[in-house]
Amino acid sequence: MTDLPITAILPSLAKALAGHANVILAAEPGAGKTTRVPLALMAETWLQGRKIVMLEPRRLAARAAAARMAQSLNEPVGATVGYAVRLDRKVSAQTRIEVVTEGILTRRLQTDPTLSDVGLLIFDEFHERSLDGDLGLALALDAQAALREDLKILVMSATLDEVRLSKHLGDAPVISAPGRTFPVETRYGDRPERATLPRDMARAIRSHLGEAKGGILAFLPGEAEIRRTEDALKETPLPANAKVMPLYGAMALADQDQVLKPATDGTRKIVLATTIAETSLTIDGIDMVIDSGLKRAPRFDPATGMTALETIRVSQASADQRRGRAGRQSPGLCIRLWPEQEMRALKAHDEPEILIADLAPLALELANWGVRDAGSLRFLDPPPAAAFAQARDLLGELDALDGTGTVTAMGKMMARLPLHPRLAHMIARARELKAGTMAADLAALLSERDLLGREAGADLGERLAALRRGNASKALRERINSAARQIRGIADIRDEEGDVAPGVLVALAWPDRIAQARGARGRFRLSGGGGAILPEHDPLAREPFLAVATTDGTSGDQKIFLAAALAREDLESTFASHIEQADIVRWDSRAQIVVANRQRKLGALILDDKPLATPDPEQIAEAMTKGIAEMGLSSLPWSDATHSLRNRLRFLSRVLPDVGWPDLSDAALLANLSDWLTPYLAGMTRRAHLDRLDMFAIISNLMPHELKRRLDKLAPRHVAIPSGAEITIDYDGDGDPVLRARLQEMFGLADTPRIADGRALLRIELLSPARRPLAVTQDLKSFWANAYPQVRSEMRGRYPKHPWPEDPMNTPAVKPNRIR
Repeated sequence: MTDLPITAILPSLAKALAGHANVILAAEPGAGKTTRVPLALMAETWLQGRKIVMLEPRRLAARAAAARMAQSLNEPVGATVGYAVRLDRKVSAQTRIEVVTEGILTRRLQTDPTLSDVGLLIFDEFHERSLDGDLGLALALDAQAALREDLKILVMSATLDEVRLSKHLGDAPVISAPGRTFPVETRYGDRPERATLPRDMARAIRSHLGEAKGGILAFLPGEAEIRRTEDALKETPLPANAKVMPLYGAMALADQDQVLKPATDGTRKIVLATTIAETSLTIDGIDMVIDSGLKRAPRFDPATGMTALETIRVSQASADQRRGRAGRQSPGLCIRLWPEQEMRALKAHDEPEILIADLAPLALELANWGVRDAGSLRFLDPPPAAAFAQARDLLGELDALDGTGTVTAMGKMMARLPLHPRLAHMIARARELKAGTMAADLAALLSERDLLGREAGADLGERLAALRRGNASKALRERINSAARQIRGIADIRDEEGDVAPGVLVALAWPDRIAQARGARGRFRLSGGGGAILPEHDPLAREPFLAVATTDGTSGDQKIFLAAALAREDLESTFASHIEQADIVRWDSRAQIVVANRQRKLGALILDDKPLATPDPEQIAEAMTKGIAEMGLSSLPWSDATHSLRNRLRFLSRVLPDVGWPDLSDAALLANLSDWLTPYLAGMTRRAHLDRLDMFAIISNLMPHELKRRLDKLAPRHVAIPSGAEITIDYDGDGDPVLRARLQEMFGLADTPRIADGRALLRIELLSPARRPLAVTQDLKSFWANAYPQVRSEMRGRYPKHPWPEDPMNTPAVKPNRIR
């Protein structure tokens, strides 16, 4: 290992760690950082005899790195170098270097925040930006700041934003190391259709097998594509020395190890792998890579309410990592199953998982750490606020957080289980109900992508029974049974087959998807809000209650894919602490009456709804007020006199805004209904009762007493005109008040009348003898002098019996009874 490129910078790296708490190592592929750095630092005095813990994103990489380092020391794994991954651990009292997966570190930090026996934490392949990796670093930095100033942190990767990361780690020094890769020729093809990817990959493997001097590493999105590609390769015999070897995360650990071992007897490996083979390990004998350009990435899936794996395009950085696998040991060839021009369309880097994944697991870990606000920790990319808040809401429904947002005893128990909080809650509660075995089977079944096929129907209980009867393929049964065994082992579940229906367990995992029948058959309301539907012919469509596990995740009425029947009595007993009773007094828009009921509710579900015998009068008045707001002011019994009063007050509020006249605009009245109207609504429960209201008195009472005496003077209802008539002033509208009078009754009046202490001129509408508008003016003197002659010329022929004098200013006004 002395000839690895990393060797040259190891003294500088050790010196940087001696003088700084945090250091970054930017090492190109092939430098040897994963297997050389921990060994080189093991004897440094600043470790003070403590261990080095190195984090790897994947179990295979962790075990392979530990094996490689132990081999270089001529020791077995578990001596100086050991590892700890889920369900497998090889360490001893003499272990100085321990390689672990990221989730293992989180568990240790939660158990022992001081990491008292650890001197150096190494985050390898940090560029992958997994959720566990970001969380582990944030918790480690928090522990370092509060409890362990002497704890060293080393972040390593081949592709990093070094400047940003250095600043995040307190201006950490950056050590760079060159890589060692051999030349790799790159060729491009035509993008395959996703449906035909396995056959396209098999075709590419066959056509290029002759060019490979060693083995082929083929990158496929997931296990399903690997299996189908393996089947496609079996259709025509391969050369006798070619051996097809799958490699994915769910494989047995022994089978994974077999892939990494050197080929023997001239065997040429054809390794069909997921992203598990992208970084951190070298598969011996590979000199050709065939890349599909696709991978599975975690995304929050509305259909399940949890994180699911979605097939997406790789990033440019990921494609380059895969390409480099062909040149680790000798010159190689990379075949990309897509056109070269599409490289530019790929994202430069993978998106951090924390920005796109379901944050419920993260929120639970932080709550268990004692943190409510994710912003209080040093995340390189903080979790999105809305997604984090939604995750904490879910934890509250799962009894993991109490009303103050503090982690509960249930939450602490859930955090100890390496499962999604939904399934962890189901397992924890199932143990209390002595139904752990069924819960483990359900969790394993729900984690299986195939789920026994769509034709099995929506009934999850029936699917579980079919699995137990053996009505599934052997491979599927083995996968689900193996996963169930792992869950039982993790949760320490014995043979517990309590008398609990599957629907109860599903509801414990998805309390926000308890469904209640509504309306037509197959239509349901969900406890978390919204609706869901089943085909009418589905047997579950007639059930009054369901526990829904998966839907199509759409807005509106979601299509139910998997659910189980839930008995009313089971719902009542299991969720008794979540059922709320409330007296509901509301306005019924359709009937236009106030309805008062006592309801028992589970989320958005109404379990009971009975009339309330003695509702609170204040609540009735409030509901009545809301009804009036909904119906509008026109629902009130406005008389002509009240309209007039309101219009006069609105006028004074406009022209004398500083005096204190009330604002009686529609907007103001609607906005303040509870202040001025609610007190008068006592005893009223329906729209017809509004006719009892004395709106004139109500509006009058809005005026201060001292202003009531000034109202008639400032905004008189009538004004006297030269004819002797008292004309009603029209205050309607937002302009100046209007006085409408026949032209002949206004003879002799030169000055336009003013009101509101002279602040406003009346707008005069002069009418013909037939009361049709002739002119509008606010300057009568000017009208008589300038406009009247034209009006006289046009009108005296039309109305010859009426006076049209040449000098209206000096002509007596015609009395009202003289004009017809």
